[in-house]
Amino acid sequence: MRLTMGGVKPPYTLPTKTKLPKRSTDAVPHQLKLGKKWNEYHGSNNWEGLLDPLDEKLRVEILRYGKFVESTYNSFVFDTSSPLYGTCQHPKHSLFHRSGLPGTGYRLTKNLHATSGIQLPRWVDKLPSWASKQSSWIGYVAVCQDKEEIARLGRRDVVVAFRGTATSLEWLENLRSTLTQIPNIASSSDILPYHHRPMVESGFLSLYSSSARKYQSLQNEVREEISRLLQSYGDEPLSITIAGHSLGAALATLTAYDITKTFKHAPSVSVISFGGPRVGNPSFRHEVEKNGIKILRIVNSTDIITKVPGFIINDHEDGEEHRVLLFPKMHTTLLSPVFIQTVLCSVLVGSEFLKLKDLMSESEARLANSCMQDVSG
Repeated sequence: MRLTMGGVKPPYTLPTKTKLPKRSTDAVPHQLKLGKKWNEYHGSNNWEGLLDPLDEKLRVEILRYGKFVESTYNSFVFDTSSPLYGTCQHPKHSLFHRSGLPGTGYRLTKNLHATSGIQLPRWVDKLPSWASKQSSWIGYVAVCQDKEEIARLGRRDVVVAFRGTATSLEWLENLRSTLTQIPNIASSSDILPYHHRPMVESGFLSLYSSSARKYQSLQNEVREEISRLLQSYGDEPLSITIAGHSLGAALATLTAYDITKTFKHAPSVSVISFGGPRVGNPSFRHEVEKNGIKILRIVNSTDIITKVPGFIINDHEDGEEHRVLLFPKMHTTLLSPVFIQTVLCSVLVGSEFLKLKDLMSESEARLANSCMQDVSG
């Protein structure tokens, strides 16, 4: 795979309805059944004892959720010359099949959209429409419907998957690194000094909470769908797993927090974060932990994004600087079709790391190294 500055050019027209293949009964080996220990693999004990060495069942689950994230990239229309730019190129009923993820056992129930809250000047009307596109497809909600997969997982699982930054305004939102106080925080936090209150980066919060004429906010889309699913399946073992890459990982954290604050009896909520930036200050992290949200961070130790000039986010606590890539189209070919092999290089949970050789098989590691050489060449 060769990294180029050009974007992916998917078809301009939506594909027609096709008959989906049945899920293969031997798609996942029986020995990978989670059963009654599913809570441990969902992070109930912060994955204690499963990371070093990496448990094979957990490894399979990480890769499985990574593929859900990959499908968001494979489904997004990146081509700015297309009238469908910024939308999902596949209908709900066939998205998994057409994005290279057949036989998941999940059914996509809701498309999700993110809207930038940036107020644009009038002269923007003179620019191409793609440059000022405020709302775009960001991911989906899907629920496990296959009885065999539910039995393997030990519960019915709801997955929320988010892609990373793609549109111009999303990149501008990434630049808005100033911290802002988040809503729905207990009033007791108001007595704290301002800089000690739970806060998140304003750009991430804007994309999560802003709405437009055509689309309500991502926050409301998620709330409505989770509410509906809880009414349908709330009387059985249920989990919510939110997975995202880059910007999507930041939105995944905000989504998890919002779900636990909105629904009093929310089921187990975990985040699988691929290459995610810091979302908020230490007080926000405390809020996340207090609400029982478990976050498994997957970080690529050789990520090209960490090695090129970008804007700097100052942590304000330890003075550590973080650089972020400023080239919006560079990731489009980097992540597909080998997202898993190029992104999953080490796992970070607190201070715990897993090396590439622990997460991947020998053949997968060889493919990853080959891909990264092609990307940097």
